[in-house]
Amino acid sequence: MRYLPVFLDLQGRRVLVLGGGAVAARKAEPLARAGAEVVCAASFAPELLDGCALAVGADAAEADLLALAAAARARGIPVNIVDRPALCSFIMPAVVDRDPLTIAVSSAGIAPVLARLLRARIEAAVPPGFARLAALAETLRDEIRASLPDTAQRRRVLERLFTGRVAELVFAGEEAAARREALAEIAEAAAGTPRGMVFFLTAATREADLLSLRALRLLGEADVILHDGAIAPSVLETARRDAEREVAGPGLAGPLLVRLAGEGRKVVRLLAGPPPPPELEALAASLRPGLVVPPC
Repeated sequence: MRYLPVFLDLQGRRVLVLGGGAVAARKAEPLARAGAEVVCAASFAPELLDGCALAVGADAAEADLLALAAAARARGIPVNIVDRPALCSFIMPAVVDRDPLTIAVSSAGIAPVLARLLRARIEAAVPPGFARLAALAETLRDEIRASLPDTAQRRRVLERLFTGRVAELVFAGEEAAARREALAEIAEAAAGTPRGMVFFLTAATREADLLSLRALRLLGEADVILHDGAIAPSVLETARRDAEREVAGPGLAGPLLVRLAGEGRKVVRLLAGPPPPPELEALAASLRPGLVVPPC
């Protein structure tokens, strides 16, 4: 790792952007969105660094860029000179903004185009709904801490909230229902009655890269993958490494699904074709309060 990734609080802090062209303007924009007091200058003078928390150089004369880099380093001010890694003490990453979530991708200044391509892939995999999910978690923080004093228990509950029914409701735009569901799950956890979940997924393809983003997410979050034996190995490999994988033929998995979900596990029932009605009927007839089987 060439650089330590950090996130700076620039609210109300002075930041110098040296240069007067389009690149300098692009660098100034996210700094302003982060709450910085951006000062722009076309040429460098040492006094421009007074009170600065950060400095960026772009679209300026070579002598000015060299002087900025040297002066900022001498003062201990982080400095970035665009496309000049040797003059930088920090790298401006490609950013996926899902405020309050922020994902930064850096190639250590070597291949910024590659970093931008990776950012595009991450943006596709992390929809804006994750921002709403994080915002909901913030409103539940005090309730979770008060109800669940044990740190390990809080972590397990938060994992369920971020990967289960609550997340599905948030992604569907039903924040009020998601909050009610989250409060119910917190209360159940505090009472010692864990809530599991079962998702039915159909994976007729033998190519993992043809799976939907939702299918990939659920497979990556599941505690147990219960499949019918006809699933391609490449598809099963997309699951979490520590997830349990069990084979159960169509129509034979109902009681096992109920038991696993009753233990508070997140289960994916993975089939090469549509789930057989008898299995769904047996599962529905066996549900107890608190067991959730959302459609998928």
